[in-house]
Amino acid sequence: MIRGALAILACAAALAACDPGPRTPFKGIDVTGAQLGGELRLTDHNGKPRTMADFRGKVVAITFGYTQCPDVCPTTLSDWNKAMKLLGPDAGRVQMLFVTVDPKRDTPELLRQYVPAFNPNFLGLYGSEAATRKVEEDFKVYAQEKPTAPGQYIMEHDARTYVFDGNGKVRLVEAPGTAPDAIASDLRLLLNSA
Repeated sequence: MIRGALAILACAAALAACDPGPRTPFKGIDVTGAQLGGELRLTDHNGKPRTMADFRGKVVAITFGYTQCPDVCPTTLSDWNKAMKLLGPDAGRVQMLFVTVDPKRDTPELLRQYVPAFNPNFLGLYGSEAATRKVEEDFKVYAQEKPTAPGQYIMEHDARTYVFDGNGKVRLVEAPGTAPDAIASDLRLLLNSA
């Protein structure tokens, strides 16, 4: 009986010794060094061509979605707006980009109404179908039309947010539903590491 209990304690101690504990201070998934992204050659909702280089020096968050998304997209943009408010003045050092995965329906006018409604500093990005597919490939994002009725569809798509540091290097992936305080904590770490 005692030997059995000692064996269990020894196994537990060995397992605990194998666990180095948390390796990152981030709440999101640390993907530092991953090959994700690219130049992101799209146009913002004001008609200005954009690439990642335009935002050098800022922490950049990129999320993919579409304006007719019933739940995840508006929730994500709302959560990120709350995180920006938690950052206070440092929010000016962060740029949120909403990339549409539905270029057929998401016109610049629609993006101009939709995206800034969550935060006036957020930018909506769009491109041709080919440019959109290129960005989806660069970010390894899944997006697919799913018919719902004749001539109607929804977009099935990844809902992760990719976070880049001020040098344009991908650092984090934030899952949909991440709490605004966790997002703000991760953004502060990146802003303070610059």
